[in-house]
Amino acid sequence: MPLIKSISGIRGTIGGEVGEGLTPLDIVRFTAAYATFIKKSQRANFSKKIIVGRDARISGEMIYHLVAGTLAGQGLDVVNIGLATTPTTELAVIQEKALGGIILTASHNPMEWNALKLLTSKGEFLSAAEGEEVLKIAANENFDFATVEHLGKISDDFTFLQKHIDNILSLDLVDIEAIKKADFTVAIDAVNSVGGIAVPALLEALGVKKIIKLNCEPTGIFAHNPEPLPEHLSEISSLVKETKADVGFVVDPDVDRLAIVCEDGSMFGEEYTLVAVADYVLQNKPGNTVSNLSSSRALRDITEKYGQHYSASAVGEVNVVTLMKQTNAVIGGEGNGGIIYPASHYGRDALVGIALFLTYLAKTKKTVSALKKSYPQYYISKNKIELTPSIDIDKIFATIKNNYQRQYEVNDIDGVKIDFPTGWVHLRKSNTEPIIRIYAEAKTQEQAEAFAKAIMEEVKRIAFNEK
Repeated sequence: MPLIKSISGIRGTIGGEVGEGLTPLDIVRFTAAYATFIKKSQRANFSKKIIVGRDARISGEMIYHLVAGTLAGQGLDVVNIGLATTPTTELAVIQEKALGGIILTASHNPMEWNALKLLTSKGEFLSAAEGEEVLKIAANENFDFATVEHLGKISDDFTFLQKHIDNILSLDLVDIEAIKKADFTVAIDAVNSVGGIAVPALLEALGVKKIIKLNCEPTGIFAHNPEPLPEHLSEISSLVKETKADVGFVVDPDVDRLAIVCEDGSMFGEEYTLVAVADYVLQNKPGNTVSNLSSSRALRDITEKYGQHYSASAVGEVNVVTLMKQTNAVIGGEGNGGIIYPASHYGRDALVGIALFLTYLAKTKKTVSALKKSYPQYYISKNKIELTPSIDIDKIFATIKNNYQRQYEVNDIDGVKIDFPTGWVHLRKSNTEPIIRIYAEAKTQEQAEAFAKAIMEEVKRIAFNEK
């Protein structure tokens, strides 16, 4: 599998030939490129520290040693925070006034994958331009390693999960007493990664006494496909019903995505994670919202209900964050269960999402399924087409745009999105996999699937010159 280089980081499958997977030589090269880049951006009042955290993947420890050694060889001081969520690592960069950070995780990809996610001194992902500069440095191998007297130091600090939890507990809209009083029974599925450590610790700090754990051993051997989609969550669904839990929470391996299971075992829908949290936030702190083009219209509807303005960005956390800052949004994120709450930090954070959702659930005194029914009901169909060398993506997108722009609103800031009166279709090249993603939304599942099917057939006709 070729390396995938994008604003989401450098990722690939472990092993194989150099340049054809995430091999030790590739890891060293891209780490050295990042170190070279980040040193150029060094500002006053910032240390030479680089925070390094990792999820529980089997390859994580091996990659950590390569990354830490390379950073030290560039004269940077490494702070190893060990098994840590992506948002924990982001917050650690901010709290330590570090020069940057690297998170070793391939998010929702299977266990044979891993990645380097690269952070700025703000604890945020590199912009597209910054990412391109790192790739250019890597390609040219313009590295300047430190002499022996200037080598960096490597140290451990495993206190940042508690610091992350303390940050969440301090948020104005997190009500610990309300959660305690509700006496929730909460089931969790952490797919045998770092969420198995972080989520129970957060729940205990919030006063939840009845926690039912599923796949919470951080072995890195994922118990099911790690992407928290309904088709992968049958076990937690059954567990919630059998134990009569009030709610189920599912996180991905690095805990930046949150899926919710209703008390009856049905899926709340990852699209509605952001909708529900935004509903609660907007009731208490009016302001603008942002999500990406592939996210549900329900967030727009909820935002406008409170008389506020909704904006859509290109897909990718860095794009959402940029638009949130431009519009001074009070809440934002992505329809994959990613919550970005600026009162905490500008990064997708499932732990923040859990705390805000539980507070809202406690205050409404509704069941999770009743809360879901209170929102505009949309249905999404998520599909993909595998890319091959013969597929001309630019031609496909240009043709689709030309075919629809005369009759419908078409947005091409990220692939092509077509807005129909009764729904939409968005097709774009994935940042993390060699595929074209085709998402469609409508008022019924049948209509969403019909939209997606029609566009997918059109894409195949264009790709293979069929009539």
